[in-house]
Amino acid sequence: MKISVIVPVHNEEENILFLIEEIVKAMRAAQAYEIIYVDDGSNDNTATVLRHALQKTKSLRVIRHERSYGQSTAIYTGVKAANYSCIATLDGDGQNDPADIPRLYEVFMRQSKRLGNLWMVVGWRRKRHDSAWRLFSSRAANTVRSRLLGDNTPDTGCGLKLFLRDKFLLLPYFDHMHRFLPALILRAGGQVISEPVNHRPRMAGYSKYGTLDRLWVGITDLLGVMWLKRRMKLPVIKESENGY
Repeated sequence: MKISVIVPVHNEEENILFLIEEIVKAMRAAQAYEIIYVDDGSNDNTATVLRHALQKTKSLRVIRHERSYGQSTAIYTGVKAANYSCIATLDGDGQNDPADIPRLYEVFMRQSKRLGNLWMVVGWRRKRHDSAWRLFSSRAANTVRSRLLGDNTPDTGCGLKLFLRDKFLLLPYFDHMHRFLPALILRAGGQVISEPVNHRPRMAGYSKYGTLDRLWVGITDLLGVMWLKRRMKLPVIKESENGY
């Protein structure tokens, strides 16, 4: 297993050190790995904590945005900078369990033999530790999105995903694209499967992305992805031999 673990963060100073320790522990069996933290313009002590962590963790890399550009851009920055062909992403709040990464990798490798064009394994938080309002809004959004886009993914909002770097970079980039990755991959001709993963309460801090903010931008982005799907054509290609 050679893998790049990408963690986008914005003002997560209290959650950084323990999550890095957990990632290192989870990756001990990997042949090679790197941890890429993308600091998306934090204005708390996130940058300072990451500088100290760099001195103690050889596998850690830190990239900083001068200002906040959003989670999708932070993920995109990390993927472009990654050295390995397999990518795992985690939310920086500690609610995703890094111990699930090796299992998702095993699932990906096993299912790739059965499915000829598997690009991504998406984490599925069956038992979530969130507020009642957050659970309701997330389930409603997943239901609407799934029906309109037909992505057959029960939980696109889970930050824990494992995918191929080169395939990800083929997808159209736009703000908030991380919420629509399964639909974008299906549109491009790839396949996606979901796998149950652990979900934990926040250790510290609070969510930096409001529900109403996600709602309004989500409606616009949903319409945009629907347009992209309608405009995409995947031709069946056959190369002729001997000039015929």
